[in-house]
Amino acid sequence: MDILYSATKPTGKLTLGNYLGAIKNWKEMQENYNSIFAVADLHALTINMDSEELRENIYTQFATFLAAGLDPEKSIIYCQSHVKEHAELAWIMNCCTYFGEASRMTQFKDHKAKDKVVSVGLFAYPMLMAGDILLYNTNVVPVGVDQMQHVEICRDVAIRFNSRYGETFVIPRGIVPKVGAKIMGLQNPTKKMAKSEDNENNVIYLEDDDDTIRKKFKRAVTDSLNEIKYGDDRPGVSNLLVIYSSINKISIEEAEKHFKGSNYGTLKSETAESVIREIGPIRDKIKELKGNKEYIEKMMKIGADKARKIARETLDKVYKKVGLVLQANSN
Repeated sequence: MDILYSATKPTGKLTLGNYLGAIKNWKEMQENYNSIFAVADLHALTINMDSEELRENIYTQFATFLAAGLDPEKSIIYCQSHVKEHAELAWIMNCCTYFGEASRMTQFKDHKAKDKVVSVGLFAYPMLMAGDILLYNTNVVPVGVDQMQHVEICRDVAIRFNSRYGETFVIPRGIVPKVGAKIMGLQNPTKKMAKSEDNENNVIYLEDDDDTIRKKFKRAVTDSLNEIKYGDDRPGVSNLLVIYSSINKISIEEAEKHFKGSNYGTLKSETAESVIREIGPIRDKIKELKGNKEYIEKMMKIGADKARKIARETLDKVYKKVGLVLQANSN
């Protein structure tokens, strides 16, 4: 069975976009792959966050994974920082990556254009991500469209390493879910729904209560045409159709047919109720789990121990290939 790897950063409260674009798909994928899911807390350090906020986000995100149906009996679920091999392999990936190709990463260029101060860690983000993936002999990496470039550089570096040192890494492939891969904001449907959103009406958080969800959808931006059709020139209505179809596991065409003759109020209302039915039980379970941090920490340790066993074997092989001397009894 192929190995699947994916992770999300605990840089803010998880959103409906994170759920429909990643976590919901992970739950289904764990039935068909040997799956490994991580809280990518080392990646979160590339932005300046309050340490207590980050720590709380890590607990919440891990609890969300469990609440959303990721099964520790079927999948490995862990925190990235609990497996030191990630940082170690990241350095070797840095040494196998050319400055020019790292400079061309779109996300880095976007951040550099916005911020006067950009850390070396942000520049090296794709190399840490490459190490994440390659540590586990990963075959499949489910990602959003905006992360596909990082999977491509991972592939390039792995191929280069194998060519230089001999067959070592499995060459992974990135896959984008066909439906719900990119959920847009409710107030600004031309931009992705983000954890770091300033306008709370633009985003549905997994911990929002039912009334808040209804109010946010009621205020969602549409257009003046009052026809429920999908199209690039109709981002607001199209986004609502994507959300509705993703949750109800139907095609966009089926969603359009369902709403034929309806007005935008009906589209917003039914989409809101679909979201509430989907994430309401998850929200309640998150709250329950967060009340028992001892259990969360236990699950973190179980996952990290499983992940570290695989990661150490890979890293030892890499160290031998590049000519480093393994420490005696390094396990």
